[in-house]
Amino acid sequence: MNRRDILRRTAVAGALATPVAGLLTGCALGGGDDSDGGDNRAEKTAENPLGVKADAPLEVVIFNGGFGEEYAKAHEAMYAEKYPKAKITHSATQEINKTLQPRFVDGTPPDVINNSGAGQIDFNGLVSQGTLADLGELLDAPSLDDPSKKVRDTLLPGTVEVGSYNGKFLALNYTYTAYGIWYSTKLFTEKGWQYPKTWDEHIALCKQIKAAGIAPWTYAGKHPRYMSWPLLSTAIKFGGISVATAIDNLEPNAWKSDAMKAAADAWHQIVKDGYILAGSPGLDHKQSQTEWSQGKAALISCGSWLESEQKSVTPDGFNMSIAPTPSLGSSDKLPFEAIRGTAGEPFIVPAKAKNLAGGLEYFRIMLSKKGAQDFTRKVSSLPVVAGATDGVELPFGLTTVSKALEASGSNGFNWVYNTFYRKLERNLVDAACGEFFSGRIGPAEFLELCQKGADSIASDNSITKYKRAV
Repeated sequence: MNRRDILRRTAVAGALATPVAGLLTGCALGGGDDSDGGDNRAEKTAENPLGVKADAPLEVVIFNGGFGEEYAKAHEAMYAEKYPKAKITHSATQEINKTLQPRFVDGTPPDVINNSGAGQIDFNGLVSQGTLADLGELLDAPSLDDPSKKVRDTLLPGTVEVGSYNGKFLALNYTYTAYGIWYSTKLFTEKGWQYPKTWDEHIALCKQIKAAGIAPWTYAGKHPRYMSWPLLSTAIKFGGISVATAIDNLEPNAWKSDAMKAAADAWHQIVKDGYILAGSPGLDHKQSQTEWSQGKAALISCGSWLESEQKSVTPDGFNMSIAPTPSLGSSDKLPFEAIRGTAGEPFIVPAKAKNLAGGLEYFRIMLSKKGAQDFTRKVSSLPVVAGATDGVELPFGLTTVSKALEASGSNGFNWVYNTFYRKLERNLVDAACGEFFSGRIGPAEFLELCQKGADSIASDNSITKYKRAV
């Protein structure tokens, strides 16, 4: 090991051992105890169950990422049609945190925020400082499509749970996302390859792919946490959902369980056997996905936003498909078909929003079938509204997502540590994955670094802790 390696390892280990700071150092966000929309509330009626003031302005800030902002403009147009006297201010940014943190501090946040992307505001800080409105009122409001149904009864399973903190529903995660391994149906058909169901089949396929002059794998080296998703999925399918619960609840040595060791050992094989595209550690998510869609690599880990995000550079007939992670063996507690699925893309209404009722109503419009179907048509992603895609022609990739979720059924799984403690995934696990998948450390060191990161969160009394029941 040379001097540069020693310094790099020391830097990473030091970063992972340092307790994570709160959202702001020496500066509170400003709670929401003294505001419920103030003067911008009207009388609640059967036609206006949330008490929206017809002429109250509404400000919406959208994360301008893979979904773009056109879907939000369509939802705003629906709001304007219902409330023509309301002035709607729309803006989009890739830096939600930098743009809006100062406005939380001075008590002037927008009414609706799509708090997403790498630059999102840390939810732990938002929740612990009381800056988010309780969306329970929205859940109990009648849906726009069928007033006899409450909004909560129109949502897919898990939507409320993933946005709840200690019993309060604080974030509406609007998309229903599947996370898996993606491949080109066209490429696999041309080469006569079959997607593997077991780990041994996966390694055998990697050998075939490499022999054909194609890299079996690539990944976003600048955001290596993308590879933590299949690794964790492998562990959970092998050891059961308790593997995820232990990690979510920051239990001692959760990252070093037998299931995690088995998964890390398995994924280390694609590193040591050279099954990753050269240069992948230096690529960002768009670059790695482009290399994949150009046929330089056969497999990539991503969520179901991939098809929409790669739309402009994907060759005609590429026909991308999602698949679950291969099973380690016959002793896996979850079947091969089990896939990670969860509500994502969080939207929030600040507690100090000037038009809090308007923000809730905007969500009610988003959760209508018209709003949900328009979203699907524009961005090729599944919304959390049950039956919203009925009668909608889905693109090839999204069709495979829908089929994968149906096949997974009640065996679907998820983890929420990344929601409870964003920096644990985005900073600490991300750094450990960078070291691991670039080949600089082995499985034992990788799990040790992840565990140190989790322990640093657990021991930091400035961070509010949450418990996952199951």
